[in-house]
Amino acid sequence: MPDNKHITHPADAKRIDVNDPNEVRNWCASLNCTETQLKNAVAAVGTWAHHVRDYLNK
Repeated sequence: MPDNKHITHPADAKRIDVNDPNEVRNWCASLNCTETQLKNAVAAVGTWAHHVRDYLNK
């Protein structure tokens, strides 16, 4: 099945997939951060969204 670019929410709202450009764009908007900040946060604390959110809010 082809990717539907009209879906604006992640496939799994609890995890962040930094390899999917659409998810990265959406997570950056949701978390109010840059792509670099998001990827650094995921590298530091893993892909769980609540861990990344806590990390970015420090």
